[in-house]
Amino acid sequence: MTQTVGAVSAYTTKLLKLLDRVEYRRIDNLEDMEDVARLRRKAYIEADILPVEGDMLIDELDFDPQAYVFGVYFDERLVSTVRIHHVTPAHRVSSSGKIFPDAVNGFLDAGMTLIDPVRLAADPDLLEELPAIPYLTLRIATMATDYFKVDQCLSLIKPQHAAFYRRVFRSKQIVAPTSNCDAYKIDLTLLAAHVPVELPKVYQRYPFFRSQPFEQRMMFAPPEELSTLPLTIRPTARYLQAA
Repeated sequence: MTQTVGAVSAYTTKLLKLLDRVEYRRIDNLEDMEDVARLRRKAYIEADILPVEGDMLIDELDFDPQAYVFGVYFDERLVSTVRIHHVTPAHRVSSSGKIFPDAVNGFLDAGMTLIDPVRLAADPDLLEELPAIPYLTLRIATMATDYFKVDQCLSLIKPQHAAFYRRVFRSKQIVAPTSNCDAYKIDLTLLAAHVPVELPKVYQRYPFFRSQPFEQRMMFAPPEELSTLPLTIRPTARYLQAA
């Protein structure tokens, strides 16, 4: 169902208020990574997407130098997590690239840079009372596209979720739905949004995705560029909206 302007505005206002209760944390220690693994397991069991063999709740890509694992905390409780890959022609490591290499390498061979947000997991016990969790989590992806100034933002998703990404992020299908993908043996499709064209439109319609440069820097800058790695990062969208 298409949202009316009034409905979008009301939801924007609600989400901007919710952001006051949100903190983001870059996962860089074993204790927090174990919390992320437990959340992934809980979400994957609920969605029936556990791997065919082994654990795989933490894998080698979590530790890639251009991968960023985040926890989203609501009222100081871990409610979701996502892993962001910054993919370039010189550094092609990504989850989407492992599953759909032809499509991803096509972008990279053309000289494009990408953001690949994957491993999104939300606490299934909280989704009903806090249905905004996907928005609060995917805001991290919009920050990444802005900070790294990439050409495309990928969406490696189940086919039934494609309508959400088309509507919210104006993404377009790159790879048709494919059955039994990777070690999880689930159906997946790949979408992509052309960031320079679509991101300003996303910000206009959903201003809670916006962020100030210093928030982006706290999220993604190398530790050596920061005096200290922040324990948590507070969203800045409301300050931009007020301005």
